[in-house]
Amino acid sequence: MSDMTPAPDGHRIYLDKQNPAAYQALVRTADAVRATAAEAGLDRVLVELVNLRVSQLNGCAYCLDVHTRAALRAGETTRRLGVLPAWRETELFTPRERAALALAEATTHPADGLAQDRAYAEARTVLDEDELSAVIWVAIAINAFNRVSILSRHPVRDTAAPVREVGARV
Repeated sequence: MSDMTPAPDGHRIYLDKQNPAAYQALVRTADAVRATAAEAGLDRVLVELVNLRVSQLNGCAYCLDVHTRAALRAGETTRRLGVLPAWRETELFTPRERAALALAEATTHPADGLAQDRAYAEARTVLDEDELSAVIWVAIAINAFNRVSILSRHPVRDTAAPVREVGARV
């Protein structure tokens, strides 16, 4: 049995290793999304907030680890990261960030059409079309990386151990 074959003990294949061409296509998409976000004027902190909120909703430990560290490197505070799951209940996020977070949540849970309509309408009041589109693309990309990491069960290792940052490009 190769290390890419699911083992009877529940270990999963790493999708990124099993199908590297497909994974590299996803990485190239993430690179394009990152460029789109920068061109639209989205700062790195806002992009990382979207990455983190989507990863929280999806329960992706690996992406939460990667993007928490990326957010801190971008200048985000531990206080705001700590309350991110309850962002609606605080005054710590700007209207622009709040609109992006609501839009990211609606992108992650598209079946809730009413919430999606509300989030989109609110976002239109504080984000221009390029920013709005970029936020949606960031949410789409991190959702894809979440699926890869969750279904592969990418481990979160001790920070002293080397970390291969799957999806860190978004």
